[in-house]
Amino acid sequence: MDRLRAMELLIAAVDDGSFSAAGRRFSLSPTSVSRHISDLEEALGVGLVHRSTRHLSLTEAGEDYVRNARAILASLQETEARARAMQSKPSGTLRVHARHMFGLGILAPALPEFRALYPDIEVELHLGDRPANLRETGMDIDFRIAPPQETGLIRRKLFGSDRYLVASPDYVRSMPRLEIPADLANHRCLTYWLGPDEIYWRFLRETEIEEQIINSTLCTNNGQVLLMLARMGHGIALLDDYTVAPDLTGGTLVRLMPDYRVTNTTYEEGIYATFLENVQTPVKIRVFLDFICERLPGRNARKATAS
Repeated sequence: MDRLRAMELLIAAVDDGSFSAAGRRFSLSPTSVSRHISDLEEALGVGLVHRSTRHLSLTEAGEDYVRNARAILASLQETEARARAMQSKPSGTLRVHARHMFGLGILAPALPEFRALYPDIEVELHLGDRPANLRETGMDIDFRIAPPQETGLIRRKLFGSDRYLVASPDYVRSMPRLEIPADLANHRCLTYWLGPDEIYWRFLRETEIEEQIINSTLCTNNGQVLLMLARMGHGIALLDDYTVAPDLTGGTLVRLMPDYRVTNTTYEEGIYATFLENVQTPVKIRVFLDFICERLPGRNARKATAS
């Protein structure tokens, strides 16, 4: 039984005075209208309409039911109207989760301009290096460095990324020779903590991959700390290209060993915008992703594409 349709038919019958009039409004026969209302009465276990009189009238239970049904349908109509408005005009609260480095380096500086363009969207930015559970946390978007493995999620790859070995100009001026991965044994290395195992950096040149054990001068689970220490001249750090792009342009950091692709995980990482699968992506999510893509440093402005 379609309970909402039965509610609509009952209210129409009351307002229009008969099952026939309600049927004309909904292009149904009087018999069909009567059957819908009978099914509703059977489901409720109570009579709603007096059928013994020539003119339609409600029982006491029917009067109470119709009064409440009107409120329910009015609330539903208002909810649908608000949903349509949000789909056509960006508004509401947008809850965004991102890794610290991407959030601090890319998202945070862009938020004032986004708010100026879309004043009806309130952005909540949450930072953390573990992926957010979108269903449990209520986040709308999670920016990740690897594609999601969970079912029911959409991913949009904003870009692929590389990691660069970087150090300050002061460190470079006085550093020992650095031509091949093995030379790092003589350097101060600032590393990202991935667990209790030995730290490896992987070096790809043409088709050959070489792994080098790295003895850390300092190890941390926060990329912002690595960036700060590298700027201060305390050693060599391995950081994402988008993180260090402003420093390389401004000369506060220098890229080392540019003939190698270097990583401490895989070569397939990037930034993936992850959000819950819906029939239609909410407009507030679409405009935010397009806005961020157009402002990625060192990359051509482009729209994110689904994958």
